[in-house]
Amino acid sequence: MIELLPPIWLVRVAVATVWLYEGLWCKLLGGDPNQLAVVQAVPRLGPVVGTVFLKALGGVEVAIGLWVLSAFEPRYCALAQTALLVALNANGILWSRRLIHDPAGMVVKNFAFLVLAWVAAGLP
Repeated sequence: MIELLPPIWLVRVAVATVWLYEGLWCKLLGGDPNQLAVVQAVPRLGPVVGTVFLKALGGVEVAIGLWVLSAFEPRYCALAQTALLVALNANGILWSRRLIHDPAGMVVKNFAFLVLAWVAAGLP
Protein backbone atom coordinates (compact mmCIF):
# COMPACT_ATOMS: atom_id res chain seq x y z
CA MET A 1 0.00 0.00 0.00
CA ILE A 2 1.24 3.48 -0.85
CA GLU A 3 1.56 5.83 2.13
CA LEU A 4 -0.44 8.97 1.34
CA LEU A 5 -0.08 10.79 4.64
CA PRO A 6 2.64 13.39 4.98
CA PRO A 7 5.24 12.74 7.68
CA ILE A 8 4.02 13.54 11.20
CA TRP A 9 6.65 16.24 11.67
CA LEU A 10 5.20 18.11 8.69
CA VAL A 11 1.66 17.91 10.09
CA ARG A 12 2.92 19.23 13.43
CA VAL A 13 4.86 22.05 11.75
CA ALA A 14 1.74 23.03 9.78
CA VAL A 15 -0.39 23.23 12.93
CA ALA A 16 2.30 24.97 14.97
CA THR A 17 2.94 27.53 12.24
CA VAL A 18 -0.68 28.69 12.38
CA TRP A 19 -0.46 29.20 16.16
CA LEU A 20 2.91 30.94 15.92
CA TYR A 21 1.68 33.24 13.14
CA GLU A 22 -1.53 34.12 14.97
CA GLY A 23 0.16 34.58 18.34
CA LEU A 24 3.45 36.20 17.42
CA TRP A 25 2.71 38.15 14.26
CA CYS A 26 -0.96 39.00 14.58
CA LYS A 27 -1.17 39.62 18.32
CA LEU A 28 2.22 40.23 19.96
CA LEU A 29 3.69 42.22 17.07
CA GLY A 30 0.39 43.84 16.08
CA GLY A 31 0.43 42.54 12.52
CA ASP A 32 -3.39 42.36 12.36
CA PRO A 33 -4.92 45.49 13.95
CA ASN A 34 -8.43 44.12 13.39
CA GLN A 35 -7.80 41.48 16.06
CA LEU A 36 -7.34 44.26 18.63
CA ALA A 37 -10.61 45.87 17.54
CA VAL A 38 -12.41 42.54 17.89
CA VAL A 39 -11.08 42.05 21.44
CA GLN A 40 -11.81 45.64 22.46
CA ALA A 41 -15.44 45.20 21.40
CA VAL A 42 -15.97 42.61 24.16
CA PRO A 43 -17.83 44.20 27.09
CA ARG A 44 -15.63 45.05 30.09
CA LEU A 45 -12.42 44.78 28.08
CA GLY A 46 -12.20 48.10 26.23
CA PRO A 47 -8.96 49.66 24.98
CA VAL A 48 -6.64 49.11 27.95
CA VAL A 49 -7.71 45.68 29.15
CA GLY A 50 -8.32 44.59 25.55
CA THR A 51 -4.71 45.37 24.63
CA VAL A 52 -3.35 43.47 27.63
CA PHE A 53 -5.70 40.56 26.96
CA LEU A 54 -4.64 40.39 23.29
CA LYS A 55 -0.95 40.29 24.26
CA ALA A 56 -1.63 37.55 26.81
CA LEU A 57 -3.63 35.61 24.23
CA GLY A 58 -0.74 35.98 21.79
CA GLY A 59 1.59 34.50 24.41
CA VAL A 60 -0.79 31.57 24.94
CA GLU A 61 -0.96 30.96 21.19
CA VAL A 62 2.83 30.97 20.87
CA ALA A 63 3.00 28.52 23.78
CA ILE A 64 0.49 26.24 22.06
CA GLY A 65 2.56 26.37 18.86
CA LEU A 66 5.63 25.30 20.82
CA TRP A 67 3.60 22.61 22.58
CA VAL A 68 2.50 21.21 19.21
CA LEU A 69 6.13 21.09 18.06
CA SER A 70 7.21 19.34 21.25
CA ALA A 71 4.76 16.46 20.62
CA PHE A 72 4.31 16.21 24.41
CA GLU A 73 0.88 14.82 25.34
CA PRO A 74 -0.54 15.47 21.86
CA ARG A 75 -4.14 14.58 22.76
CA TYR A 76 -4.21 17.10 25.61
CA CYS A 77 -2.65 19.61 23.25
CA ALA A 78 -5.39 19.02 20.67
CA LEU A 79 -8.01 19.32 23.40
CA ALA A 80 -6.52 22.66 24.54
CA GLN A 81 -6.49 23.90 20.94
CA THR A 82 -10.12 22.89 20.52
CA ALA A 83 -11.23 24.56 23.76
CA LEU A 84 -9.39 27.78 22.94
CA LEU A 85 -10.64 28.04 19.36
CA VAL A 86 -14.24 27.24 20.32
CA ALA A 87 -14.11 29.90 23.06
CA LEU A 88 -12.52 32.48 20.76
CA ASN A 89 -14.92 31.81 17.89
CA ALA A 90 -17.99 31.86 20.14
CA ASN A 91 -16.99 35.09 21.87
CA GLY A 92 -15.94 36.72 18.63
CA ILE A 93 -19.30 35.95 17.04
CA LEU A 94 -21.21 36.92 20.19
CA TRP A 95 -19.50 40.26 20.87
CA SER A 96 -17.71 41.34 17.70
CA ARG A 97 -19.60 39.81 14.78
CA ARG A 98 -19.75 43.14 12.93
CA LEU A 99 -15.95 43.38 12.96
CA ILE A 100 -15.28 39.87 11.64
CA HIS A 101 -15.13 39.94 7.85
CA ASP A 102 -16.65 36.49 7.33
CA PRO A 103 -17.83 34.82 10.57
CA ALA A 104 -19.11 31.67 8.83
CA GLY A 105 -15.84 31.33 6.90
CA MET A 106 -13.89 31.76 10.14
CA VAL A 107 -15.79 28.86 11.72
CA VAL A 108 -15.37 26.61 8.67
CA LYS A 109 -11.62 27.31 8.45
CA ASN A 110 -11.12 26.75 12.16
CA PHE A 111 -13.07 23.49 11.96
CA ALA A 112 -10.73 22.25 9.21
CA PHE A 113 -7.72 23.44 11.21
CA LEU A 114 -8.89 21.56 14.30
CA VAL A 115 -9.35 18.40 12.26
CA LEU A 116 -5.68 18.73 11.27
CA ALA A 117 -4.72 19.32 14.91
CA TRP A 118 -6.50 16.11 15.91
CA VAL A 119 -4.83 14.23 13.03
CA ALA A 120 -1.49 15.44 14.41
CA ALA A 121 -2.50 14.21 17.87
CA GLY A 122 -3.54 10.81 16.58
CA LEU A 123 -0.58 9.98 14.38
CA PRO A 124 2.20 7.91 15.95
